[in-house]
Amino acid sequence: MRDSIAKAIEVCPVEVAICMIGGAWKLTALSCLLENGTMRFGELRRSVGDVNERSLARQLRELETDGLIRREVFAQVPPKVEYSLTHWGEELAPTIKALDAWSTRWIAEAQAEEAASA
Repeated sequence: MRDSIAKAIEVCPVEVAICMIGGAWKLTALSCLLENGTMRFGELRRSVGDVNERSLARQLRELETDGLIRREVFAQVPPKVEYSLTHWGEELAPTIKALDAWSTRWIAEAQAEEAASA
């Protein structure tokens, strides 16, 4: 890692947030849990979209390790695993909603500009 990147991580809390929620499916998974509450793995996978199980499982493990989601395993056959937001995951709700609103506006404007130039 370059020294400038290591220093930025040490002094910039935004970098910490990006490390925690940045990833192929992390924000989408957090958004699904925020919208739907507790979900089983299969439900979450269908809600997230076109993601393979291994990739989603890795992202969920990282979110769990970082304390943003809770994974509860039930001792039964077949195995049952549920995911839910922790307090820290729930605290991301305003940020996720703001990102959603921002991107919705950006998409609409980009599509309007594209249509106008066609």
